[in-house]
Amino acid sequence: MAIDLTIYLDDQPGELARLGEVLGRGGVNIDGFCAVTSGGGRAEVHVLVEDATAAFTELTTAGIGIGIEQEVAVVDVEDRPGVLGEMSRKLGEAGVNITLAYLATRTRLVFAADDLARAQAALVD
Repeated sequence: MAIDLTIYLDDQPGELARLGEVLGRGGVNIDGFCAVTSGGGRAEVHVLVEDATAAFTELTTAGIGIGIEQEVAVVDVEDRPGVLGEMSRKLGEAGVNITLAYLATRTRLVFAADDLARAQAALVD
């Protein structure tokens, strides 16, 4: 099961490095991530992990809080023009609202949605 962790960090030099180092020392592989500044001196980071328990342990020990934990759909895709549109269209036609999307390692798309079961079913067609 793939889990997306939403983590809020201070928007300052070295914070993303600290996050990566904490997870790395704990043996937690980051399968994908997205980081953006959200204003007000904060950054929102989404981290895709398989082992959420180990990630929680390492992050909590380091004093890094997790805002949201959610299961996400992860789909292998070809690295070619139009793939994002094709996959997103499948979800749209199934009536699924995408709440989060990013590209992960090994050319995989990550989607969170308002109806994950319906999203997963639409993506396998």
